[in-house]
Amino acid sequence: MILGRQQRQASPSWGDYFIRQAQACKTPALKAFYAAGVPAEERPIGEVPLVALDFETTGMNPREHAIVSIGLVPFDLRVIRPSAGRYWVVKPPRPLTEESIAFHRITHSEVEQAPPIAAILDELMAELAGRLVVVHYRNIERPFLEAAVLANRGERCLFPVIDTMALEARWERQGFLQRLKRLFGIQPSSIRLADSRGRYGLPHYSSHHAKVDAVATAELFQAQMARHFAPETPVSDLWV
Repeated sequence: MILGRQQRQASPSWGDYFIRQAQACKTPALKAFYAAGVPAEERPIGEVPLVALDFETTGMNPREHAIVSIGLVPFDLRVIRPSAGRYWVVKPPRPLTEESIAFHRITHSEVEQAPPIAAILDELMAELAGRLVVVHYRNIERPFLEAAVLANRGERCLFPVIDTMALEARWERQGFLQRLKRLFGIQPSSIRLADSRGRYGLPHYSSHHAKVDAVATAELFQAQMARHFAPETPVSDLWV
């Protein structure tokens, strides 16, 4: 597994991995994605183009469930550009369950009219190319995208992400004070997207719309950076 700066001596860097994949991949869109590269590990986050990415899925397991909508929004530490973002509804390989519909509010009729994910993968990879991906809970977007690319293109799709949930856990779930709270039976603070945003005074948005959640994630990351980090922070302190 490719890891951040603390273990880069023992593991290949993301930059090396992208170079190898750009040479090895047969799919043109994947080759172009890897050829666009990733920032050097010491590059300041304030200089890096970012993209917030969010998926709505039929469940939590990429081996059993599928993506039903995708939202992405390009941004940096100063500006979020929703008008330059993208939103797709895609048709999953199996019918939606009522539980899934209640959760993300995407209906049978919407997915029936939607393209399969194979039809939009190349567009999606082009939007991500050259940008550092920011998500809230990396165990959705990265494994689900890799599963989709592997199933439809027969190749791997791995890339670094900044996980705003993991960043929030640094302050709300870790450290001496948090351990002391647990000792006294005090439940840790929620690090879900809406609850995390509330700690920074960010407005409440309706959840489980992929593009709205992408905007919400971008805003949360900007707030986290303003409170806890600096534009000079190297990307390797943030990505996983």
